[in-house]
Amino acid sequence: MKMRLLGFVLLGLTFAYGQTGTDEPPQNQTPPAAPAATNPNRPPANAKGQSRNRSVLKPKPGQMAIKPKDYSDATGYIHPFARMARFVGYDQKVIWTSPFHTSKRNAKWWLIFGGATGGLIAADKYVARNAPNPGWLQSLGTDTSYLGSAYTLLPITAAFYFGGTVFHSDHFRETGLIAFESLADVTVEMLALKSIFDRQRPLEGHGNGEFEASTSPRWNSSFPSGHAIETMALASVVAHEYPHERWVKILAYAYAAGVIGSRLAANRHFPGDVCAGGALGWFTGDYVYAHRHNPALDKKPTITDRIMDHVHLGLGM
Repeated sequence: MKMRLLGFVLLGLTFAYGQTGTDEPPQNQTPPAAPAATNPNRPPANAKGQSRNRSVLKPKPGQMAIKPKDYSDATGYIHPFARMARFVGYDQKVIWTSPFHTSKRNAKWWLIFGGATGGLIAADKYVARNAPNPGWLQSLGTDTSYLGSAYTLLPITAAFYFGGTVFHSDHFRETGLIAFESLADVTVEMLALKSIFDRQRPLEGHGNGEFEASTSPRWNSSFPSGHAIETMALASVVAHEYPHERWVKILAYAYAAGVIGSRLAANRHFPGDVCAGGALGWFTGDYVYAHRHNPALDKKPTITDRIMDHVHLGLGM
């Protein structure tokens, strides 16, 4: 019975909501005019940041995180955050009702990640007992885990937003806003699912990872991993925002993978916990990005582009 409940809730919430419709009134998105060939300061139509449908789930577009009226801080630094509570509330409605209105096209995600999570849960206790876990590795994992805590990730999103303000990059500001919204969404998901499943951590009980048996508060139990869900949500947003910058994607996913590995090394989670958390985080980031991204911002030079322009100029001299 517990495994059936696990399959319904986890699979439904993780992979179903990408195809849901939106009852949220979409922001009017007038396509930007084609860049003039005589303007050397505007990137061409096939520039690195050219908008493409980068989402796997491909939800219908909703209201944008950075609207045209918000460009260049025209509405103030704080105004875009005023929409966050409403945005998160809408996201939660979509996520928790998604099992009832998903599409057939997402069935493969159910099978791939649902099967992987279920298989890992079945093998978790054997992996935990047989995997090498020397004291130095456990200490390293404990110390590295702080990189995936909320008090580390929230300042990173703030750095994106306020860094974009300083460098006059609305794209950078949008990255911070969408990352913040994604973190808020996965935090709600994490707390709810932890409270539902109440799974033992590897060092609790007999190390079998029993459900509804944790000695910790239910909201702080093992399944799914909170560090995995939050760091992967952030990495997903950053990678979606800068798909043409390979080093950005490598850095983002390496950061998330390092945090996930640290939770295993610290003996704080089973492999099934981090698999579920990582999948939930990535797909939530994918959904929020596709739902809130302003495609017009892709045609504006990014901070990376500006830095590289100076680098190329210096090399040319």
